[in-house]
Amino acid sequence: MYHPLKWIFQLILLLETAAVFSQDHSMQMFVSQPFPLELTTAKTTHLVFPYDIVSVDKGSGDILAQKAKGVSNILRVKAAVADFHSTSLTVITSDGKLYSFTVDYAAEPLQLTIEFAGSSLGPNASLDQFQPNQAELNRLAGRVMTQPKHLRSIKDKNSGSSLALHGIYTSQDVIFCQLEMTNNSQISYDIGSLRFFIRDKKRAKRTAVQQLEIRPVYVKGDTAVIGGKSAHSFVYALPKFTIPDKKYLAIELMEKNGGRHLELEISGKALLKASAVAE
Repeated sequence: MYHPLKWIFQLILLLETAAVFSQDHSMQMFVSQPFPLELTTAKTTHLVFPYDIVSVDKGSGDILAQKAKGVSNILRVKAAVADFHSTSLTVITSDGKLYSFTVDYAAEPLQLTIEFAGSSLGPNASLDQFQPNQAELNRLAGRVMTQPKHLRSIKDKNSGSSLALHGIYTSQDVIFCQLEMTNNSQISYDIGSLRFFIRDKKRAKRTAVQQLEIRPVYVKGDTAVIGGKSAHSFVYALPKFTIPDKKYLAIELMEKNGGRHLELEISGKALLKASAVAE
């Protein structure tokens, strides 16, 4: 049975709730119109985002969506069937932005490539602690990149090439390592891998190596080749960690198809002396 008084009471309660939200400046309400998107079965549409794609949610199985091979910020979408009913698509990127789309069928879509420059479209999404905000990591890594050297003894050399750790910084549960690779030879240095491990300082003979790999969450200045007679700087961002007693942090740089491998050893004490990233 329809109760007009009950309906009026619910309307008043809703208006009062909205008034409370408007008075609290610390709370933000986002209202974002979905972006119109047309898809067809015969052609693929590419959505290019400014940051890596974290998650994709399709409103129905009538549309297909997958990341482009080799890249993490491009989404390939197309219609699975013709003349499907209007549906939705939601994409969250690693800078914390949420992109909402209203998806409709069109035999000839007006756009097959849609690029979102910057992050003005869409409200902020709350990412959990395992999904660092890449926009913020890029900003912090950029600051670390320009800091003067404050570590001088952590360095390894091999056949005219060298790897040095110039600084350790920390911010927001992230550790930043400021590295420089120098190639003093005329032969270019092809980087096979640069990895971080926590390893035992000493181990008994015939005992397996105990190590734990720390995977970076962000890299600034990434490159595949160091040219002859040149140097290159990197900043690696790692999830916060500490080094147990009788262990050390190994930074291992391996040359691809070569033998000029380099390794740095960082003690737990050195790690605990990390500086705060200057704001």
